[in-house]
Amino acid sequence: DTPLVIVAGKEYGTGSSRDWAAKGTILLGVRAVIAESFERIHRSNLVGMGILPLTFAEGQDETTLGLTGKETFDVAGLPAALAKPSAADRVVTVVATAADGKRTQFPARVRIHTPEEVQYYRHGGILPYVLRRLLG
Repeated sequence: DTPLVIVAGKEYGTGSSRDWAAKGTILLGVRAVIAESFERIHRSNLVGMGILPLTFAEGQDETTLGLTGKETFDVAGLPAALAKPSAADRVVTVVATAADGKRTQFPARVRIHTPEEVQYYRHGGILPYVLRRLLG
């Protein structure tokens, strides 16, 4: 019952079994993935499962930020970022807190690209979105 965050490198999701990889990720309790970049279809599948895809700012990654993956992560500014009309302007602040209390703060780009994807994410994925639309 602990929400998880994946910290990943380049082309996260490449070679995955497409939608099953995103389904497995949500079943494991992952709520966000922070990567250097995403494989195009996998990013879309993550959004469809209600998982937040984020990318590090140019020139940053887990190594340059000193992240170990053992931190707790908070994402600040997500509602405001999702309200922006342009996907290029959707940036949040991630705060990673280590066990010793050291906090590392960095910007991350929200990789939710279209208004439809925003709706899918807000509803917790495409299936809850469709069901809510059907039930009216």
